[in-house]
Amino acid sequence: MTILLPQTGNRTLHKDNDSAEPAPKTGRKIIHCDADCFFAAIEMRDDPSLRNRPIAVGGSVDRRGVISTCNYEARAYGVRSAMATATAHRLCPDLLVVPGRMERYKEAALQMRDIFYDYSDLVEPLSLDEAFIDVTGSNACKGSATLIAEEIRQRVFETVGITVSAGVAPNKFLAKIGSDWNKPNGICVIPPAKVEDFVQYLPVNKIYGVGKVTAEKMHRMGIQNCGDLRAYNIYELSDRFGSFGPRLYDLSRGIDQRPVKTSRNRKSLSVEHTYAADLPSVQGCLGQLPALFQQLTQRLQKLTNSSAASKYRVHKQFVKVKFNNFQSTTMECVTAGSPRIAVFKQLCSDSFQRGDGLPVRLLGLGVRFQDTGIDDPQQLPLFTH
Repeated sequence: MTILLPQTGNRTLHKDNDSAEPAPKTGRKIIHCDADCFFAAIEMRDDPSLRNRPIAVGGSVDRRGVISTCNYEARAYGVRSAMATATAHRLCPDLLVVPGRMERYKEAALQMRDIFYDYSDLVEPLSLDEAFIDVTGSNACKGSATLIAEEIRQRVFETVGITVSAGVAPNKFLAKIGSDWNKPNGICVIPPAKVEDFVQYLPVNKIYGVGKVTAEKMHRMGIQNCGDLRAYNIYELSDRFGSFGPRLYDLSRGIDQRPVKTSRNRKSLSVEHTYAADLPSVQGCLGQLPALFQQLTQRLQKLTNSSAASKYRVHKQFVKVKFNNFQSTTMECVTAGSPRIAVFKQLCSDSFQRGDGLPVRLLGLGVRFQDTGIDDPQQLPLFTH
C-alpha cells in the first residue's frame, strides 16, 4: 500500500509501507489520531437513517443553539462547528440538528483511549476524540509507526464503529497537521527524510497559533508558506511577531521538541474479539469467555506490575456484546480486587438476554478503574442560551 503525502510544488512525496524502514532509534515516532466529525459520527452509527444526509449535533434554533459538530454532507454547505444553529439552517435548509448525548460520546472516547494504550503508555488526550501517541519505543507492528497507525484506525472502526484519521511524523506539530491532511478516514505519513520538503511548502495558516489576523499580516509581508518564513532570522521574527517569533522560526523548519504529556491515567482496560462465525447461543458466548479472560488478566497483570500500579485499582467489571444486527450493549457491576470470571459469566448471560436471541458477532471483557470519569478537555459544548 502506498500512502500519498502532500504535494510539494509540482511533486508528490510518497512512502511505501512495505519498504518503509522504522525511524532511527534516536528519532521520535509520534501519531496523532483524530476521529472524523466525532459527535455526528456516533449519531450516524447509532441511527443509520441519518447517513448520507446533512446532520449536525447542537442546540435548537428557538433556544439560540450552537452547532457542536456536523458531518461532511453538512460541511459541503458551509456549516461549521461553533456556528449559530439559525445560521446553519440558512446555509442548509435540509439540515437535521440532533441534541447531543455526551454519555455516548464519552463511552466511545474511552473505547478509543483503551486502543491507544495498547500501543504505548505515552498518550496525551487533547479532547474526547483526539490524542497524541508516542510510539517511539513500541515493539508493535515491528516498530513501524505507520503500521501501528493503520492498525489503530482499523481497530477503532471495528470496535467503535467510526472512522479515524491519523498523522504520523517525528513530532507533535507535524503529526497533528498530518491527521487533518487527508480527512476523512485518511492517513498522512511524514517520514524524517521528507520533513524538509513537506514543511517548505506548508501554508502558514496550517501553523497552530497562526490565526486570521496573523496570517493576513504575513501575507502582506509576502509570506505564504513556511519556506517564505525561513527568509527571516529569529530576531526579525521576534521583532515582528513578539514571543511567537522563536516558535515560528522552529516550526517553519519542522522543529518541535514538545514531549507527549501523560498527565492522566487510563480509565479502563478491556479486550474483545470479533468472531468469523456468529455465536448463536448464550452457551456459545460463555464458551469464549475463558480465552478472553486470560487475555484480560495478562494485560492487567502487566499494568499492575508497572511503577504506576497503585493508580490502578479495579472498581468495576463490564461485558460488551455486539449482536449480528450491529447493535451493542454493555453491562457492568461494581467489584473489588481482581476480576472474577464468574462475574463476567453473569454479565454475559444478562447481556445476551437483551438481544432477544440474536446471534453475537463480538464479545468484550473489561475493567474500570476508580475515578473513571473523563476530565480531559472536551469539544465545544452545546450552548442553548
